[in-house]
Amino acid sequence: MNYSREEMMTVAAARQLRDGEVCFVGIGLPSAACNLARLTHAPDLVLIYESGTIGTQPTILPLSIGDGELAETADFIVSLPDVFAYYLQAGRVDVGFLGAAQMDRFGNLNSTVIGDYARPSTRLPGAGGAPEIAAHAGRTLVVMKASPRSMVASLDFRSSAGFLDGADRRAALGMHGRGPQTVITDVGILRPHPATQELQLAALFPGITSAEACAGFAWPLRLAEDLDTLTAPSAHELAVLRSLQRRSAAAHLQPRDLPLHRLDT
Repeated sequence: MNYSREEMMTVAAARQLRDGEVCFVGIGLPSAACNLARLTHAPDLVLIYESGTIGTQPTILPLSIGDGELAETADFIVSLPDVFAYYLQAGRVDVGFLGAAQMDRFGNLNSTVIGDYARPSTRLPGAGGAPEIAAHAGRTLVVMKASPRSMVASLDFRSSAGFLDGADRRAALGMHGRGPQTVITDVGILRPHPATQELQLAALFPGITSAEACAGFAWPLRLAEDLDTLTAPSAHELAVLRSLQRRSAAAHLQPRDLPLHRLDT
């Protein structure tokens, strides 16, 4: 069955989630992956969005964390400070999804600037809640396409901590979460080496060679001893994902019947 690289990424990310886990979700591919998991093998997955929606079960993919669909289908809603203080920092979040502009070999992320901080060539949106998610979620999943521009030997700015300089450095700083346990790219999946914590290629996507995968990284990517090849998306996974995306596209294209109010002066 034909499928795109992005569909393979989404399915691969969804497969990392277990039924009953509490997941801190971002917009975009992480949201699609989490809702695909919820609609297939993990119906009791608990989704938390940064806007404070707890246990939300959207029927369409939200455009932003402020999308009304998230509030309408949530079990309850709390304030943003409560999400971080009483859920994330209290250890109640099992999984956090992150993305970034740059990542290094130890899973550290940059979402702040490209170039010198004082005079950057590109100023990015910033890390938002990612530093706290990276520090406190039970484990983090990172979703990024493989390119030497994004998978860099050295970050221009460290926004969120992965395994810092490797080995036991993260644990020595007392971070509660286990860090980036899985990185889903468009060529395969990376996992940390158990001793050094350096990310290594653990599994390839179907039809991708190890040489093609390694070309997407600016550091010499190591291969796991038991390098695997992932199973292609099933017909059921693709059908559910594509149906979700079609519903979302149709809903977001519908005209809004908003009343027009005349302002009298």
